Amino acid sequence: MKSLWSRKPIADLVPEGAEGKGMRRTLGTKDLIFLSIGAVIGAGIFSTLGTAAAGEIAENGEVMRFGAGPALVLSFVLLGAVCALAALCYAELASMIPQAGSAYAYSYASFGELIAWIIGWDLILEYAVGNVAVAISWSGYFDSLVSPFIKIPGWLTHGYFQAKASADPAVQALFETAPNIGGIPILINLPAFLIVMAITWLLVRGVKESTRANTVMVLIKLAVLALFVIVGSMYIEPANYTPFAPNGFTGIHHGAAIVFFAYIGFDAISTAAEEVKDPQRTMPRGLLWGLGICTLIYVIVGAVATGLVPYQQLASSDPLAHAFEIAGLQRFSWIIAAGAVVSMAAVLLVFQYGQPRIFYSMARDGLLPQGAAKLHPKYRTPHVTTIITGVCVGLAALVADDVATYDLTNIGTLFAFVLVCLGVLVLRVVEPDRPRPFKVPGVWLVGLGGASACFFVMVGLPARAWYGFGIWLAIGLVLYALYGYRNSRLRRGLPPHSYESVD
Repeated sequence: MKSLWSRKPIADLVPEGAEGKGMRRTLGTKDLIFLSIGAVIGAGIFSTLGTAAAGEIAENGEVMRFGAGPALVLSFVLLGAVCALAALCYAELASMIPQAGSAYAYSYASFGELIAWIIGWDLILEYAVGNVAVAISWSGYFDSLVSPFIKIPGWLTHGYFQAKASADPAVQALFETAPNIGGIPILINLPAFLIVMAITWLLVRGVKESTRANTVMVLIKLAVLALFVIVGSMYIEPANYTPFAPNGFTGIHHGAAIVFFAYIGFDAISTAAEEVKDPQRTMPRGLLWGLGICTLIYVIVGAVATGLVPYQQLASSDPLAHAFEIAGLQRFSWIIAAGAVVSMAAVLLVFQYGQPRIFYSMARDGLLPQGAAKLHPKYRTPHVTTIITGVCVGLAALVADDVATYDLTNIGTLFAFVLVCLGVLVLRVVEPDRPRPFKVPGVWLVGLGGASACFFVMVGLPARAWYGFGIWLAIGLVLYALYGYRNSRLRRGLPPHSYESVD
């Protein structure tokens, strides 16, 4: 039992970085900031913003979660403050341990192997499961964008479980009209599958190529959001800001929990540590600048959206385009839809970038099969885990429903943030003399405050998210007992894998 809590020495966590052996260090601060914007400015603005403002109402009329109303901007400020505390802790750990493993690697050094496995398993909720939801949402925007020109059959744009959960009579009718095999209707979300496969191919080709594509997509999404802000601000009705906080702090709290999905992108930036030039300086700058810029964008867009139309009318899967339609600005709606398609493609890219690198780090430690720790001989990318992740996410997006996955992603990410905030404090105690290129100011206040604030946001999530999270962790512990515990290189007293042994 004692070996379950053995901490991995930080010296073993820091990658060798031998020329031609590890992943290529090609990214700078600007690349990290654009990756952050690519991940954070996406599903939150173009999808969950409306639910956060209006709340979530069940079919029987029961209020499941209160909306923030125009005080949505305070939800974003609250989230920005919470994530800033976590980002400071990430920055210190990333500068000390510039490894691709993110919170998994930090937990291995702070709490030991068992907690590291739990957080590594938990991060699958953040990246892979979250990407399923984003891919499905992307498909809906893509279908709306091309529908005036190309009519894609409904049975090719709605997965089986997505259609089953829909209350739309037109979608329910697909069960009768879709082709079937042995009486089972064929209902698949083909666009969602294809975009995931395209992103996977791009990521296998190399991180620099991926960041170039991300930069282009970020510039497009920022131009679209600038259009929304400039045009929308001309039609703001001050009366829409009253009442400002219709459900008080409860609404602000619930709104923050709903839209938290949008803010998890900056965590993915820490998985780029092995591909960053001068990570001790670049990682803290990229994390903090990216978070600050994204929070400012969310506040501005949220203020315009809730001033443009009454907040209750933002309850839509495409709130920005819907707000323009209600305000009589339909001629701009297609531009918003196009921006959403590009924006969510960037989110897919960054999330899909992060998950394989978590698997890659776990495989190097023996907790996953060693084949997952291989790098492509030409592109120096973790191509095995990238392809496996892409195929699994793509197949799930073919048939899955996206609604439940958002809350699972939120609770998984918040749990990771709690451990990172506490991990900084643990290392300050057990390794006080370890060089820290970046040090968290007021570390005990920030660490404890960040952990408490993240847990507070977790409390705002519905019970189904907690049940699902508990089941997910139980499955992970079973897998660890069957494979990870037996094959752990640390527990067996073996040195960490060198790059030569995994190529």
